[in-house]
Amino acid sequence: MAKAGILPDTEIEALFEKGALAAALPLDPDQIQPASLDLRLGDVAYRVRASFLPGPGCRVADKLERLKLHEIRLGEGAVLETGCVYIVPLMESLALPVDVSASANPKSSTGRLDIFTRVMTDYGPEFDKIAAGYRGPLYLEVSPRTFPIVVRPGSRLSQIRFRRGNSQLSGDDLAALHARETLVAAEQPNISGGGIALSIDLEGGPGGLVGYRAKHHTGLIDVDRKAAYAVTDFWEPLYNFGSRDLVLDPDEFYILVSREAVHVPPSHAAEMTPFDPLVGEFRVHYAGFFDPGFGHSAAGGTGSRAVLEVRSHEVPFILEHGQIVGRLIYERMSAEPRTLYGTDRKSNYQGQALKLSKHFRAP
Repeated sequence: MAKAGILPDTEIEALFEKGALAAALPLDPDQIQPASLDLRLGDVAYRVRASFLPGPGCRVADKLERLKLHEIRLGEGAVLETGCVYIVPLMESLALPVDVSASANPKSSTGRLDIFTRVMTDYGPEFDKIAAGYRGPLYLEVSPRTFPIVVRPGSRLSQIRFRRGNSQLSGDDLAALHARETLVAAEQPNISGGGIALSIDLEGGPGGLVGYRAKHHTGLIDVDRKAAYAVTDFWEPLYNFGSRDLVLDPDEFYILVSREAVHVPPSHAAEMTPFDPLVGEFRVHYAGFFDPGFGHSAAGGTGSRAVLEVRSHEVPFILEHGQIVGRLIYERMSAEPRTLYGTDRKSNYQGQALKLSKHFRAP
């Protein structure tokens, strides 16, 4: 009997070999990650009036026929404007076994650019959740929130993770794993509801830099270009001048960092969960997957900070240094991956502190 847990890179490869995963073009060399698969845009985007779900009785294509405003051929590159909603058929499709389900999330770089993405399936009642045994195409809803972007066929904005059975750790199991592996660098970790808390760092490093606030009315960002843009053309640096707090203005977008370093051992994967709105009108971390090996070294867990994408809603809100802003849940892997995050492959965010997406040149 196959072992329950998050499927590693070797089992994702096996899904392709068995026909449970298919792609319109050969895979990119680095498309399969230690515990996830990057999803690629197809060759057309549909501008729609509003976001929608197909629901149990409808295919995505049928609703697109009714709701689309126009088609955009991505070709050699096309601009997706802020404030607009686009639906893009993806190159990858599924024919999942009856015991394998999946979930999707924006890639780290996508979240750090404030690009809102959600995966849809035919007959799907919710975003980013793919039922066990699903057979059919995948679609990506894309809505740039802050910067207009350039995309093309093959651009990778989202990722998908496959799981067999129930793999999430209970609170007791999570506490035991932390005792063995030091999941977060905290003297007394806050563990509740099966998650381990992360808090915000508003002290800052050298020079007191604590984060960045996105500028308005900027130029385009090509999502496939690395180290191509000057930070100050798109971001306003934020500093700690002694108060160790930060007022979040409504609907502004911030890049901040966790106070704790995070460690994901090779036997597990992690995900940031949406934070309880009862403790503040803000959302943290669009891109929630942490692969096995994040913050890991051969000598054990050294940890990497979690970079946090933060947006306040409705009213201004004051964040204070050390305030809890999110929780990490950990899940068992069905097997350890062949390749860990940050080791044999180039990983943009291993060992990170406060860091913008890979598109920006180091200051």
